[in-house]
Amino acid sequence: MSLALTWVLLDPVRSQQCPPGNPLLVHQFMEIGADQRVPAQHRVPSSLDPLYGVVRRYLDVVQQNPFPAGIGTPGPGLNHKRQLLRKRRLCHAGCISHLLKRGSFLLRWAQNPPLPAERAARPPGSSKAGALMQGDRRGVQSVVEQFAVPRQQIIGDLNNVSRSIGLTIHSLLKEQVYSVLEGIQGRAQDLQTSLHHLQILNKTVRTLTHFQDELGLALRDRKESAVSLLDSPRCTSCARALGKAQSLEPGADYSRVPSVEQVLKTLSGLPKANFPDLIDQGNSTFNSMPDLAVAKMAQVVQDLKDEVNKVSEKVQSIADSFPVSDYTQPLNDALMQAENKSRPYLQEVKHYEKYRWVVGIVLCSVVLLVVACNLLGLSLGACGLAMREDPSDYESRGEAGAKFLLVGVGFSFLFSWLLILLVFATFLVGGNVQTLVCKNWANQEIYKFIDTPGNLPPSMNLTQLLSLKRNLNLTSAYQECKKGAGLWDVLQLRDAYNLEDHLHLSQYTRDFQKRLDNFNLHFEEIHFLDGAGRRDLETFRQSGIDQLDYPTFQAEMQNPVVRTSLEDLARDLEGLRKIQNNITIAGRLANESQALWKIQNATVLTQEALVVKLNESVQFLSAMAPHLQPLLKRTMAEIALVETMLPVQAQRLLRHEIGCFTRKELGYFSQYLNWVRRTMTEDVASCQPLVTALDNGRVILCDRIAEPWNAFWFSLGCCTFFLVPSIIFAIKLTKHFRPIRNRLISTASEETYPFHIPRVTALKL
Repeated sequence: MSLALTWVLLDPVRSQQCPPGNPLLVHQFMEIGADQRVPAQHRVPSSLDPLYGVVRRYLDVVQQNPFPAGIGTPGPGLNHKRQLLRKRRLCHAGCISHLLKRGSFLLRWAQNPPLPAERAARPPGSSKAGALMQGDRRGVQSVVEQFAVPRQQIIGDLNNVSRSIGLTIHSLLKEQVYSVLEGIQGRAQDLQTSLHHLQILNKTVRTLTHFQDELGLALRDRKESAVSLLDSPRCTSCARALGKAQSLEPGADYSRVPSVEQVLKTLSGLPKANFPDLIDQGNSTFNSMPDLAVAKMAQVVQDLKDEVNKVSEKVQSIADSFPVSDYTQPLNDALMQAENKSRPYLQEVKHYEKYRWVVGIVLCSVVLLVVACNLLGLSLGACGLAMREDPSDYESRGEAGAKFLLVGVGFSFLFSWLLILLVFATFLVGGNVQTLVCKNWANQEIYKFIDTPGNLPPSMNLTQLLSLKRNLNLTSAYQECKKGAGLWDVLQLRDAYNLEDHLHLSQYTRDFQKRLDNFNLHFEEIHFLDGAGRRDLETFRQSGIDQLDYPTFQAEMQNPVVRTSLEDLARDLEGLRKIQNNITIAGRLANESQALWKIQNATVLTQEALVVKLNESVQFLSAMAPHLQPLLKRTMAEIALVETMLPVQAQRLLRHEIGCFTRKELGYFSQYLNWVRRTMTEDVASCQPLVTALDNGRVILCDRIAEPWNAFWFSLGCCTFFLVPSIIFAIKLTKHFRPIRNRLISTASEETYPFHIPRVTALKL
């Protein structure tokens, strides 16, 4: 029961996701209409953004009136007002048309770098604007032909799918199968090793029992002789060795250990089965799964290839049913006309661009000149004050500082009126562009103004000029195109065309998926053990080898072969021989010592070697005995469970792998169809490039021209404003930098002397 639960918990189908070693590849398709794609322009962050924000907030404070939503209708009987209103409408229409021309021209100018003369003079029909709205059949056909990319990938996967599935099943089940084969090999090895150690144990015990009888007789003779000799009064200092001589008796009695002959009789003739052949046969059958999968899946693989070829024919219907480019001709003509009218402004902008740079550099130089004069004046004046000890002393640096300040004042008076006029003029232009155009272009108020009936003359109805759908106006069409709508979503096409109806995944993969779902493969059953092998393991389990009294063996082996050490006693006798005065006693001690050495070398050492050999067998059998029954039961249960569940698990893994393969191949179909949807809507037949062009015009006009323009006059205005305190402070500081001509008081450091004015006296003659 526990093994079955373990198998369920470790179910390879439950724990295995789709194989990560063969992931879904991301295909790279050919760029269709990449040359027609308009790159979106974005506001580039810069260090001047805080300044731009200050200028915008300043303009919002100055101009708080909202953009007009429409033009009121005059009352009846007011002919002169109606005429004024008509003229105003024409004026607004002219301004808007001129604004559109300028916007398209700015877009054209900013998107293209300076071109050579021969390239700038190319015909308008060769530019991107002319090809932007071309729903060209060749582009659609190129999109259809790109199905060769996923088709080639799917055919390649089909060539390898059968072996890949077989190898995956083999890889996921090999842990359980190899575990069973290792268990069988381990139990067969335990059987042979246990039988070998039992035979050694039985033979060793017999030999030890035989040597034990011989040793007992020899020790009895030596004990009587040694005790009588050592107990003799003529033996000097022999009392200390007498106790050892009295212990000359056998220590271990191997006749008391349990017999293993019954276990040997039960295991006699085993193993009868050829376990190595059984293991090789099971391993070979299991390893043949990949080849079996290749053979059984050959026909279904060929059928799937035929289905892929049929899908190629279905994909061609996308190109056959796609509307031609004639429906986009009005919009295309409008773009061509706008481009043609914007071309003459290119050379004009190039011409005035030089003057713009010259004027900007001159103005900046003037401001920098005033600032430089003030800085030099302050620096030299402060240095002169620091070096002067007496205010009346003349100091050249202070004088130079005062002159520089006066020069700065002169430049300020000379150029301030020009700067004020320039700031005022640029403020009017830039401020109105920002508040009336850019602000309302960003929130789409301009589009709403154009859509309001009566704001434009009937001849400038953009909904009709652009062939928009009746339920759409310029604002809603802009929003739909912004979301990535196709031309068929915003234009009035004679025949309704829905791209999504041609891009349903199921209509291309239904038969392909059905063939994979209906495929089934039956794997052969694997038998790891035959009848003889099962009987061998069952006999081994019931042999009673685990019920032997191994502690008795171990306890008896702990006893020495002789209770006393023959080596120590022999050395003691040799030592006593050397101190004896009686030659006869000394000779008898030498004889007894030699006899003990002979017994030690001939019998005791042999028995000790046999005891070591016996101990190895007992240790192995005693260590294996407690685990024998659980191991055999577990191995037999694993064999039965794997033989029963292996075909079921192989079938489930087959369905799982086929499902993973199906999802992967459907992913290639879906990847292609998503690319078709994106390419058709964004490149081949999308109105989003037009919206991107309009947004780019706003970015170029407002973010890249108007904002630097406004920042220019705002900064220049601040500089001009601070010229006034600069003049005042410069004049105030000048008199401090120059020396005091008439000193009115003396310094405290000078000494005073009495001064007497002589009186005029009359001379006496």
